Amino acid sequence: MNLPTIDQRSNLSEWFRYRELSGDEVRSYAEHGYLIYGAALTDAGLERMRQECMREWNAEKGEFDPQGSWLENALLANIHHKSSLVRQYYFAGPIVDVATQVIGPNIKAATSQLTFKMRCNTQTFAWHQDNAYGELDPYNAISCLTALDDTDRQNGCLWLIPGSHRGGQYVDERTEDEKANRVAIELDVDVRLAVPMELHAGDCLFFHCHMLHKSDGNLSSDRDRRILFMRYADADAVEVYQNRQPRLGRLLRGTTQFSAVRDYESELPLV
Repeated sequence: MNLPTIDQRSNLSEWFRYRELSGDEVRSYAEHGYLIYGAALTDAGLERMRQECMREWNAEKGEFDPQGSWLENALLANIHHKSSLVRQYYFAGPIVDVATQVIGPNIKAATSQLTFKMRCNTQTFAWHQDNAYGELDPYNAISCLTALDDTDRQNGCLWLIPGSHRGGQYVDERTEDEKANRVAIELDVDVRLAVPMELHAGDCLFFHCHMLHKSDGNLSSDRDRRILFMRYADADAVEVYQNRQPRLGRLLRGTTQFSAVRDYESELPLV
């Protein structure tokens, strides 16, 4: 698999901060199921990322609609098709290195999207696991949330329950209609264990696909909570809910047994 050259990484370092996880960080992730990778974006990278993401958000979504659905107000899929900097971050940024340390040497991109809660968007998203909204096997995919704003309890930061990933995959008992309409799974959660993930703009939070997490509404009248969401998986991960077909995503590191994955989005430049 072709990796970014030293010169290409040097150019990308204007936008991204690269570093390997320490042994203590890898062990902490295994125990607690999450880790905050501080300052994944440089100041210049953060500003450019905001500009490119907001250009696409405004073109497709416009102003917050109090009568709109969660999908209409909070999600823009496949942002790497629209923003060159997002694509570079998704395919060759520091979080790909993190994925190889916590998943293994064979990595593919699985999801890129904007998950925004603009000011006054008080819609909530209940406790859930990301693998319940796209069950992948092997069960070691990671979600990566890069903050484009400072996020805290007032503007709708994420909450999670450390160690809950060790409970494994919850059985999805929703009806097919509920799944199609993204009706949240009702989970029995001990909220006393919940911890707010307050981030500085440019930080990245990553967590295991079985991590229990939620977000409250944005109660701020003058601050947005904009998140760039990415997901990475083992290059041979299959979609359990789609008759175990391979999850399609750009092969970023290593090899895969699936030709469809080897060819997927191969026309898009790595950097």
